[in-house]
Amino acid sequence: MCIRSSSGDWGVFVQTLIISCFIALIQFTSASLLDKLQNNYLVSDFHELIRTDPVANSTLQLRSCTLFVPTNAAVRKYNGTILVSYHMATVPMTVRQLTKTIPSDFEGNPLLYITRNRKGEVYVNNAWINQTESTEIVTQENKRQVMHVINDVLVPLTLLPTARTQVTNPNAWEFLQQSDLFDVQENRLRTYRSQVTLMRKESLYQSPGGHTFFIPVDEGFKQTTRSSLVDRKVIDGHVILNSVLFSAAQSTEDTHTTAAFEDNIKVTVNFYYDNDKKLYVKSNTLVGDSKHSTGVVLAQVLKANIPVSNGVVHLIHRPLMIVDTTVKQFLEKNFGCNSFQSLVDNKNGALRRFYEVIMEIGGEVLDDINSLGDVTILAPSNEAWNASNIENIIGNREKMRDIVNMHIIKGRVDVEKIKQSNENMIGQFPTIHSSTFLYFNVNGDDTNEVVTVEGGGVNATIIVPDIAQTNGFVHIIDRVLGVPYTTVLGKLETDPMLSDTYRMGQFSSFNDQLNNTQRRFTYFVPRDRAWQKTQYDYPSVYKKLFMKDFAYHSRCIMERHLLIADDIYTMKTLAEMTKKQNDSIILPTFRDSLKIKVEEEVENLHDDDSTSWTGYVILWNYKRIRVFRPDVECTNGIIHVIDYPMLEKKDIVVSGENQIY
Repeated sequence: MCIRSSSGDWGVFVQTLIISCFIALIQFTSASLLDKLQNNYLVSDFHELIRTDPVANSTLQLRSCTLFVPTNAAVRKYNGTILVSYHMATVPMTVRQLTKTIPSDFEGNPLLYITRNRKGEVYVNNAWINQTESTEIVTQENKRQVMHVINDVLVPLTLLPTARTQVTNPNAWEFLQQSDLFDVQENRLRTYRSQVTLMRKESLYQSPGGHTFFIPVDEGFKQTTRSSLVDRKVIDGHVILNSVLFSAAQSTEDTHTTAAFEDNIKVTVNFYYDNDKKLYVKSNTLVGDSKHSTGVVLAQVLKANIPVSNGVVHLIHRPLMIVDTTVKQFLEKNFGCNSFQSLVDNKNGALRRFYEVIMEIGGEVLDDINSLGDVTILAPSNEAWNASNIENIIGNREKMRDIVNMHIIKGRVDVEKIKQSNENMIGQFPTIHSSTFLYFNVNGDDTNEVVTVEGGGVNATIIVPDIAQTNGFVHIIDRVLGVPYTTVLGKLETDPMLSDTYRMGQFSSFNDQLNNTQRRFTYFVPRDRAWQKTQYDYPSVYKKLFMKDFAYHSRCIMERHLLIADDIYTMKTLAEMTKKQNDSIILPTFRDSLKIKVEEEVENLHDDDSTSWTGYVILWNYKRIRVFRPDVECTNGIIHVIDYPMLEKKDIVVSGENQIY
């Protein structure tokens, strides 16, 4: 097929093409980026700052450049003086062309640092670049200019107005050495600086390249012996080599090795935000020695993202790696409060609410903690206390005392001990609350490990594990234990140890009834490992139980596990009923009835611990089924987690087939 065109038509086509190209050229060629800024409603505030800055105006009129432009929201949020020249560089760079460091136009040409994270996001210092708003033009003077819209103001390190000495673009050591000259609020760094000098580690802070430095302020050394514990290894543990980590660009899941990472000692660092969006840094000594305890040390970042010529500095409220407080002191001073001031003076600690609750019920719990010797605390975060179901009982001192005691374990229990316990299929530890245990579950691998704890019907996730103290550990959790907040269905849905039973109930529609708050359920729930055991007893059955084609069989099995009555049955009640009957007891189930005996048994909890506990065993059809977790309270009933399903051969016979066990 061919297209014919007259010479007149062709002339019109060429003329139209020339006009279109000319219009495009006019659009691409502009007087300067100033025109683009003026017409962009997102950044009009920064346009006003540039318009009144003669140096910036001159740059935009005469030179090629890259301009980082904070949004109006960022400009209005920032309280200080915005230095326009620190937002400019004389080399034009699109997002793809941005290098790791860019000299700014500010006095001394301090560097701007570019970070590209795994999500494909790009940051300049601590500001996110909105790549969809980036603009490139060529001026009438044939100068190439690029504008990037960012969500935060760029803040260089600046001298105090009272400073009489000029210091331009310092490295981390020069900053530390002359920190009193810089605008770092009220923070003083003299104690740590003295230790760096004493240990002859100045060269670490002078290292060329790009690094991250954590520097504790003087406030963190009010304990008189603490400064003497800052040795060469501790100083190394405050530096991340060859990585410039501005906080906003970092994932809290990313762990970074410090300069203290070698054969005899291994220390990592990562950032952590609490629910109030306060920033912390935590060091984790994975391998320690006689001077350096293993475990996590958590420090709040008091002033973050201070750029220096060889990286970035974060000022923290106490030194990392050093374990020199008891659990009680940690709650009272280091974390119940954010510093060594009283709670009245400082209400910003990440465990502030937990400490307040302890004090509201009389404070005796702190004395109990101190008298236990080694102790482990599961401490709910501040946000965990905001749940409405907790507000209803917060004034009940006796109830709250029981709840707080449910968070305290006698002995040292870190994540490693929890993992070992899970390998032995025990995974439970007694609390100082009478007859109450905490049950732990570990999911994922070492790089993506999630540890959960269940107590009193509540399943919580450990969000900060292994905060080391001289006499134990503190783990921060995301819920308050002992105050049920979900129905039986909600518990099945959220407890990682009960996921198989939940899944079976979903495809057979058995779960639909479990959300009914007008009924009271007692549910014997096989945990995931219980179902896995059926693989060995009935090799071909396990897979079929979880197939939709066999939903009827799965439902029949689960109906046997669910008691329907006007009230719930605790394990203690069932054991007493068995003893009184001196024989099997018959319980009303969804399908017919359940004939069982319940016996108490006493056994040692751990090989290395003489603590014994009273557990329960269900005798059913000549099987002894251990109750792994008794009395898990829910808002509409109670769950007993068991170690084997109540399963018979006849339950798994499929019509037209032989038995499939």
